Amino acid sequence: MEIKQLRFFLEVYKQKSFSKASETLHISQPTLSKVIHQLEEELGIRLFDRSTRHLQVTEEGEMMRTHAHKVMREVEDMQKAANDIRLRKKGSFHFGLPPVIGSSFFPNVIADFIKRYPEVDMHIVEEGAKVMEQSLLEGNIDVGVGILPVDHEQFEVLPIVEKKLQLVVSSSHALAKRERVEMRELKNEHFLLFLKGFSLYDRVRDACIQAGFEPNIINESTQWDFLIKMAKENLGITFLPETVFAEADLSGTSVIDIENPQILWSLAIIWRKDSYQSHAAKEWVQFVKKTFADQGPTWAPNKT
Repeated sequence: MEIKQLRFFLEVYKQKSFSKASETLHISQPTLSKVIHQLEEELGIRLFDRSTRHLQVTEEGEMMRTHAHKVMREVEDMQKAANDIRLRKKGSFHFGLPPVIGSSFFPNVIADFIKRYPEVDMHIVEEGAKVMEQSLLEGNIDVGVGILPVDHEQFEVLPIVEKKLQLVVSSSHALAKRERVEMRELKNEHFLLFLKGFSLYDRVRDACIQAGFEPNIINESTQWDFLIKMAKENLGITFLPETVFAEADLSGTSVIDIENPQILWSLAIIWRKDSYQSHAAKEWVQFVKKTFADQGPTWAPNKT
């Protein structure tokens, strides 16, 4: 079995088409079909059902995809390690950063790191926390910021900070003069949330379900400032981390504490378990750890 066969198999799986996969791989379709057929012969199973109009992945193919991804990640780790040895320098890494976290916490941290390690090549990838977790597992990024909880069996976890989500409503909203509200009181409200796939979406929805109702979500966005503007116009209510408010225009709105349940926003640096980490990535993790530790006891375990 060759690495090339696995790479070709994963590309056909991704494209669900031999013709599209052959284009992205820059080989002829007959050559690609021959390679996949040889892999099937070697494994003794069919990976794709070619009898239908649209190419279908077989049940066996679905199972083999997991193993193929694991092998390819190991190959990529080996290539990264060899590159570090060959270049004898700090190296490079890809850092996954959810947008709302990036604007709240990391601009100064990243700037200080680059000043200290100018030879390091940091590639910042902006993705929602849930999408970023998948990117970590697939080896597309090396280290990222996760919103807890995450799967400890798949990720190494370094907690860095815990904050609260707070409710934002228009100053003309019926709840505007309240200091705190319980989640159940929001049952009949229109919800303005971050896009599905963002952990903040899941945290708010889970809190609603815990309070006994499914939220009526009328709009989703990737931009916290847009959500605030929508709430300001009394088009709905939204929930944001308290750290956002330092740089947000909150005129015309009220910020209210949430209870029963309180929605906590716990952040951690995460990376795939047993994955190779370049010197640069290791330096970054240690730098972030020290930076947040020096800021004082911003992290506190959830005792509720």
